[in-house]
Amino acid sequence: MNQPVSSRLPDFPWDKLTAYAATARAHPDGIVDLSVGTPVDPTPAVVRAALCAAADSPGYPTTIGLLQTRQAAIDWLARRFGVRGLGLDAVLPVIGSKELIGSMALHLGIGAGDLIGYPELAYPTYEVGAALAGARSLATDSLTAFGPETPRLLWLNSPSNPTGRVLPLEHLRKVVQWCRERGTILVSDECYLECAWDVEPISVLHPDVCGDSHEGILSVHSLSKRSNLAGYRCAFVAGDPALVGELLAVRKNLGLQMPGPQQRAMIAALEDDTHVAEQHATYAARRARLRAALTGAGFTIDHSEASLYLWAQRRSDAGAENCWTTVAALAELGVLVAPGDFYGPAGSGHVRVAFTATDERVDAAVARLS
Repeated sequence: MNQPVSSRLPDFPWDKLTAYAATARAHPDGIVDLSVGTPVDPTPAVVRAALCAAADSPGYPTTIGLLQTRQAAIDWLARRFGVRGLGLDAVLPVIGSKELIGSMALHLGIGAGDLIGYPELAYPTYEVGAALAGARSLATDSLTAFGPETPRLLWLNSPSNPTGRVLPLEHLRKVVQWCRERGTILVSDECYLECAWDVEPISVLHPDVCGDSHEGILSVHSLSKRSNLAGYRCAFVAGDPALVGELLAVRKNLGLQMPGPQQRAMIAALEDDTHVAEQHATYAARRARLRAALTGAGFTIDHSEASLYLWAQRRSDAGAENCWTTVAALAELGVLVAPGDFYGPAGSGHVRVAFTATDERVDAAVARLS
């Protein structure tokens, strides 16, 4: 009997938090769940109106998506991040970025015997995608770690989940050159590009990074965080038209199509900057309150210059506290956070603290930490 595919996958990490969540829920004032970065604020009115107006949608959508959807993505990348030279064949709407990331390697024909690289501290879906494709994987931030071997695909994530770290221009440029010299496909997960606080992130598709060509490069973008659209599953991939075409050919055969009403909502979200600025200000205020409370409680915040998380650590003379010890201590206060080792062994001394809870729950966490 063949081995089930599920046996190739890593354990689903969030299952390990169940007991700590129960402890936090037992707090007299209820749980403050800062473990998952799920939006809690209203979906913007302009987006909901667009969805309602497009609700009568009896026909099948196309996998390639509406021309207007793809043009809105191109215009947004140009307006907000200075990306130039994308054509309509270089953009593909997808049903949430996680689905795309998890299936990317498989859909690009990567499989047994191939190697996939991803960051040392990383969103677990990169590893899952490699496992689904039957490929080997290596978690590293060092290009020299590959030695003489050439990975078929290399993932970047800037701004990073979980650390909030933003890769500088020179590093991105170096990685692009390294991949092009070896024929490695480079995919940059840029889902937190508009969630920046202390720096200005740059897309791998910017001409200062990749020159006048997007050959061999893809970038992944999501509207879940910047527009409170996690429930709509609106995302897109952009870059090398040849790679986008490969993804399109496979996805057409599988019937992976973003619903038409969501595409109209996505257009409205990408064309409106006002709601993004308002949400950014809301998150900035929550971030400032939580950061002050954590540092006041003896935590050190590392990186965290972007994304929707604080990468926090508590130290003593003996060194960094193990992440599960920190998780347990905060759960006793009714505050649930994510252990850093969910994202790789290098995170064992940190916890990831999301600031996507409501103002009331953030204030409750601040009070408990104080």
